[in-house]
Amino acid sequence: MSYLNITKLDASSTDFDQQLQQLLAWDETDGRDIQHRVLDIIADVRKNGDKAVIDYTNRFDHRNITQAGELELSKEILKSAWEKLPIDKAQALQTAADRIRGYAEHQKMQSWQYTEADGSVLGQKVTPLDRVGLYVPGGKAAYPSSVLMNAIPAKVAGVGELIMVVPTPQGETNELVLAAAHLAGVDRVFAIGGAQAIAALAYCRACLRHRNYSCGRKNCRPRQHLCRHRQKTGIWTSGYRHDCRSFGNFDYL
Repeated sequence: MSYLNITKLDASSTDFDQQLQQLLAWDETDGRDIQHRVLDIIADVRKNGDKAVIDYTNRFDHRNITQAGELELSKEILKSAWEKLPIDKAQALQTAADRIRGYAEHQKMQSWQYTEADGSVLGQKVTPLDRVGLYVPGGKAAYPSSVLMNAIPAKVAGVGELIMVVPTPQGETNELVLAAAHLAGVDRVFAIGGAQAIAALAYCRACLRHRNYSCGRKNCRPRQHLCRHRQKTGIWTSGYRHDCRSFGNFDYL
């Protein structure tokens, strides 16, 4: 039998402040360590491109990739995953997708303008982004909801191209996630995870052209990486607890 060790603090004890500071210091040290590792990954991907992405994918996901093209999952694979789903799961995904799409349609902003008496033309122009990147975690659990909740609003908004990255440990894919990608209309899917995936989206790799926008669950390393790019891409966090997005313009392709 395994036991859970719980640290107990007594606010009335003489060394309470010291114990509390030790716990808080541990969190800060752990966070700094992760940040340093993420920065190293960012720098490596930015400098070495696809080679770095492949190296980290092979290391962390235990793959044996030799070329960047091997990382892409074809549309045929996505379609096959959808077609092979049991009816009850397919219906559940379809119902969720329909509801998300309906909500997003009500959220959609419209362009408008009007002319004042002096001839001045005022208004608002809403322009969808050309490309969006979607980060979907994988490994210990599957998150088809992350696909639907991020991809469908982007499509409703009129985004031209949607690219998804998802880790595939030992090369194993999750059928629900791939089926959700097909259902949501994701254009391209790459088997990449972690900070290296978001770095690839941000720094224009050969297999992943620059994205205007990236989104996904706030796993620790990816979140640390996204935060490093506030000035470059910006960050947006939705009300959906675990989803975060970064956005920006990359017109220098």
